[in-house]
Amino acid sequence: MAEFVSSISLAVAIAALYETGTLVPGALALEKDSEFVCAAIMELATLAAIPLALRMFSIRAVKAALAKGGASSLMKFGTARILLLAVPMVANALLYYLFMATTFGYMAIILLLCMPFVFPSLGRCNYEVSQKAQEK
Repeated sequence: MAEFVSSISLAVAIAALYETGTLVPGALALEKDSEFVCAAIMELATLAAIPLALRMFSIRAVKAALAKGGASSLMKFGTARILLLAVPMVANALLYYLFMATTFGYMAIILLLCMPFVFPSLGRCNYEVSQKAQEK
């Protein structure tokens, strides 16, 4: 839960710092070559992270590890699942304000909209562990 809340808080803090004028937005706005490279990398990272994070617990190796490891495996894979969405989200939020390119902002919003689908509630955690144990 800490990773979930802190990643969203960090993205909001970045937005608040730039929107209030504490940090100067558009510091790299004239670096078009760097913007292109960063956009290409972040688009690929975003496109790869979303389906992987949403379908992670359906992967055969992850199912086996959850059935065998229980709560400790669930914590490890749950953290990985959240970070798959959180890291690109925070990076896209920061890159949006550095380059002032809407592409990064849209990708950050898309990743933010995916975050509730991996929300680590107690009921979901219990369901994931019991479901994977039954499938074994």
